[in-house]
Amino acid sequence: MNNSVKIYTDGGARGNPGPAAAAFVVVADGKVIYKDSKFLGISTNNEAEYRALIIALEWLKNNKEKLKEKNVLFLLDSQLVVRQLTKLYKVKSENLKPLVKRVENLTSTLSEVELVYLSVGREENRLADKLVNLKLDENLV
Repeated sequence: MNNSVKIYTDGGARGNPGPAAAAFVVVADGKVIYKDSKFLGISTNNEAEYRALIIALEWLKNNKEKLKEKNVLFLLDSQLVVRQLTKLYKVKSENLKPLVKRVENLTSTLSEVELVYLSVGREENRLADKLVNLKLDENLV
């Protein structure tokens, strides 16, 4: 997967639940080609992590024709989300179940793209984390 597109996602809440934001960063050929963030209102940290993945998948769905590579590596610093999506953990939380379903529905529309979900340390996800905090700062003034 050396030639894969990498999409870093992150979500965070100040308080749990509390004001939350989600962000993602798309990297191709070692360069950031797109980034976005969104204020979510009041949410839990885990909900924000899933919402970050959802907005990234929606972007991918709308932009997949522009990408040269058909391998997309999603890099999340949420081990919980990765382990739930790869079926290592069951989704027990009722508030996460609709978000998981949305991820599954979006994934099904991307059948021509190989998606891989990996957990990375927070230091590897620095830019997405920074975007989350900037969006929170903008909306909590």
